[in-house]
Amino acid sequence: MTRVAGIDCGTNSIRLLVADVHPETGELTELDRRMTIVRLGQGVDKTGRLAPEALERTFAACREYAAVIEELGVKKLRFVATSASRDAENRQDFVDGVVEILGVEPEVITGDQEAAFSFAGATGELPGSETYLVVDIGGGSTEFVTGRREVEAARSVDIGCVRLTERHVRHDPPTAEEAEAIRADVRAALDLAAGTVPITTADTLVGLAGSVTTVAALALGLPEYDSEKVHHSRISAAQVAEVTSRLLASTHEERAAMPVIHPGRVDVIVAGALVLQEIVERVGAAEVVVSEHDILDGIALSVA
Repeated sequence: MTRVAGIDCGTNSIRLLVADVHPETGELTELDRRMTIVRLGQGVDKTGRLAPEALERTFAACREYAAVIEELGVKKLRFVATSASRDAENRQDFVDGVVEILGVEPEVITGDQEAAFSFAGATGELPGSETYLVVDIGGGSTEFVTGRREVEAARSVDIGCVRLTERHVRHDPPTAEEAEAIRADVRAALDLAAGTVPITTADTLVGLAGSVTTVAALALGLPEYDSEKVHHSRISAAQVAEVTSRLLASTHEERAAMPVIHPGRVDVIVAGALVLQEIVERVGAAEVVVSEHDILDGIALSVA
């Protein structure tokens, strides 16, 4: 067994997975999985730069992860950074800080690479006989990737829960006009994605990341977030629409009182739910299969 660690640093959160990888089967045995909301992409859509306070939040999480990695005796580590650090003018400040803390350089991957990691992580436990459309809704971007056991087509577009919230939301709860502006951006992005990825022909729609898992937890009526119940749950299109409507009508205070919503997602989950609803409607899917395994698992597999 090889003990590996993967770190995924996105626009909204940074996550760590430590796992043992079987040398023959490639099966992951999870030892530690954790997530910290750092909002690295704070203001990037507007300023084009990573904010100093966002960098410090991210570095604080890196220090915590470094201690876990050392304690568990990790042999190989891969650190992948996605949308926010792709877009930022001062991304070298981010790179230098990560190298100092963790001793590895973050790989600022392309959207297509991000999609491939997400696909590998999300479909590894699913039947190989089906064609999947995997949708990874992040803070700054959303990846669309389709295939069976291997990626056949992929596209990353610049819609995400943080980016769209910062761009359009000025009221609490969002006004109808703000919600429609978000929907319009998502529809335009779906037009772009459909030029590369056949988004309406897959057998199964698989949804990844915090916006999707949070909508699923709300649809399931969980009293608190339970990853085992969320993983591989099937949420109908009607449930997605109902949860989105409920979130649109809720205030920040009301959302904060919902125990399944992580505090760091309270202000961006409305936009995330709108992205998911628009995707489900455009794809014409009766349901979405929700996966807790995603880009992070793909990164860990790639290390081994």
